[in-house]
Amino acid sequence: MRSIIKVVFLSVIAMCLFLPSALADNSVTRIDGKNRYAVAVNAAKKSWTTSSTVVLVGKDAYADALSAVPFAYQKNAPVLFTNSTSLSTDTKKGLQSLKTKNVIILGGTKSVSGKVTTQLKSMGISVKRISGKNRYDLAANIAKQMKSSSTAVVANGFAYADAVAIAPYAAKQGYPILLTNDKGLRSETSAVMKSRGVKNTIVIGGESSVNKSAYAQLPSPGRIGGANRYEVAANIVKKYNMSTSTTYISNGFAYADAASGASIAAKQGKAFIFTNEKTLPKATRQIIGSKKITSFSILGGTSTVTNTVVSQLKNPVVGKKVFIDPGHGAHDSGAVGYGLYEKNLNLDVAKRLNTKLNNAGALTTMSRTSDTFDSLQTRVSKGASANADIFISVHANSNDNSSANGTETYYDKTYASANSLKLAQNIQPKMVSALGTRDRGVKTAGFYVIKYSKMPSVLLETGFVSSPVDSNILKSATYKDRLASGISSGVSGYFR
Repeated sequence: MRSIIKVVFLSVIAMCLFLPSALADNSVTRIDGKNRYAVAVNAAKKSWTTSSTVVLVGKDAYADALSAVPFAYQKNAPVLFTNSTSLSTDTKKGLQSLKTKNVIILGGTKSVSGKVTTQLKSMGISVKRISGKNRYDLAANIAKQMKSSSTAVVANGFAYADAVAIAPYAAKQGYPILLTNDKGLRSETSAVMKSRGVKNTIVIGGESSVNKSAYAQLPSPGRIGGANRYEVAANIVKKYNMSTSTTYISNGFAYADAASGASIAAKQGKAFIFTNEKTLPKATRQIIGSKKITSFSILGGTSTVTNTVVSQLKNPVVGKKVFIDPGHGAHDSGAVGYGLYEKNLNLDVAKRLNTKLNNAGALTTMSRTSDTFDSLQTRVSKGASANADIFISVHANSNDNSSANGTETYYDKTYASANSLKLAQNIQPKMVSALGTRDRGVKTAGFYVIKYSKMPSVLLETGFVSSPVDSNILKSATYKDRLASGISSGVSGYFR
């Protein structure tokens, strides 16, 4: 009986030890739906139990939706979509569920037909329409329906993502979103800015979107640009220090989902960023890392934001900067044994680790990617220049006694001692488990690269090339891949 109690007790202890890691992954939820109409309705329900007013735009009228969010925010209304020719079934159900009494349609009858208006009225809903002769005129007419503001946002009327990215901030500040094109400042935009007494302008996008000529004609302009839509969105979050307690994220090309997300992000005063379908872009990873974002809400289904992206967002390593240093190189072969050259083994494992961590969502930098040599000082300097969160030096061991074998991890106490130890303790058991080698434990040593690197740093001795047992394991591509996975898992564990 005592032995049984002991086993149960130890099992409970083990659960307590491992459970926190499972619970410490980043929080990720998804707002989904079978189509864009359902996604918009489901998004609206996250912030509105009921909504007496709803702003409605046509399903493909993305330009009409660009200026919708700040206007809808002032009406305390979500933005929904409909088919252009008839009221979409999911939207109708959403309006009923929200107990909507008033609908404001944005766009002309080509975007939202008169039949939709008739259908809405038959539901006992009052309908108003704001239209314009083109997207620029519509944006200007929407601005005229908003409260006066001395500041306006200007974006390219065809760069949909730029306008959506700024929408939550613009909405909270009461700024209208006005449109232009890449040829110059549109007269409709210039006219409404003058009539509304706009004195300051926030320009979204680079010079390919809003050119120098248009920029020069704007009152007190300031530009937020970026190399791409992901960087523009990230720069907006950074510039205005937007709340990231829960960050909304959508595919940067799924404009309907993005507009729905911007609507509730504005309502909740949260940041909004973009991804692509299959993986988190670099700029998005960088803002996640710099802002230490740990809670996300995705807009759209798996066809627009895959589960691979979900896995990256959940992983605590997402956005973290990891410096990987394959030891030795070029003329410095390192240890040699049983046909293995340490420099080649280190590089092979490091490259695999680089791939694993990158796929997990990390931002990785390698000291070398080919058979080259850096001094120890240069390796440390490269890690510092990368502003790395952690430094991992990959090595293999050797001993005159061929019976020496096993895997061990070293750290130094000079800088970041506690976190270096934590990193070593997370990686070491994962390497041993992956390789099935003897566990030689975590040790301290003053190896140059970990002694002088100021971030948490470890040096990994994956196995002994001088051992017939270890060398046979380290020759295997399968085991090297498992080793890289193990190290990557240990890194994720460290950041939990």
